[in-house]
Amino acid sequence: MSLRYLTARIAQQIDEELMSTAGAFSLDQLMELAGLACAQTLAAVYHKDKYPRVLVCCGPGNQGGDGLVAARHLGMFGYKPTVFVPKPGSKDIYKRLQIQCDNMRIRTVDGAAFDNALSSSDVILDAIFGFSFKGPMRPPFDSVISKLTKSGLPIVSVDIPSGWDVEQGNVDGTGLNPDVLVSLTAPKEGARLFHGRHFLGGRFVPTTIAEKFELNLPLYPGVEQIVELPPQQKL
Repeated sequence: MSLRYLTARIAQQIDEELMSTAGAFSLDQLMELAGLACAQTLAAVYHKDKYPRVLVCCGPGNQGGDGLVAARHLGMFGYKPTVFVPKPGSKDIYKRLQIQCDNMRIRTVDGAAFDNALSSSDVILDAIFGFSFKGPMRPPFDSVISKLTKSGLPIVSVDIPSGWDVEQGNVDGTGLNPDVLVSLTAPKEGARLFHGRHFLGGRFVPTTIAEKFELNLPLYPGVEQIVELPPQQKL
């Protein structure tokens, strides 16, 4: 059976189940595993010898938390990440992840330093919006997305490209068009319209939940946290 692509409702339901008594994961655990998968994906495509400077763009929600975890792992892998936070998250977990980056001496910049950070980067990790995004984009995110697009730098997006509708894709044309996408848990319906290199980072999904939702997950190679998916045919 083919890999299942998720609607926003089913994706939310699976997240809730992962953190319920059925899944028994904490949010910290899921962010750590997701962020590690994102860092591995970037490292698999953009080697640190050629792309050492990574601009990790983090939104204020759980997607941004995944980005902060990825930034820490990228630092451990030998990259030189810079975290850009257009609007910081207010949750305690977000603040703790930020401290963990600070303790790794990973620089964090705000809007005032964004242009300079962007011009001195080699690759972008997009962790701004997740599958709960509903348009239209508002400031400061609209300007950020526009500048990321115009930069011409390669982009790796987390779970769904920022600005895309989770089910209908880049409907108004203002979202990012990344080169690489790493879907988390299972790909979302909108990812059917993505035609770059597509990875899955969902090795943490318990067998019981994968079977209940008929995810039909692929086998992961060796000890990797990611698996590359076959390219989508253009519609």
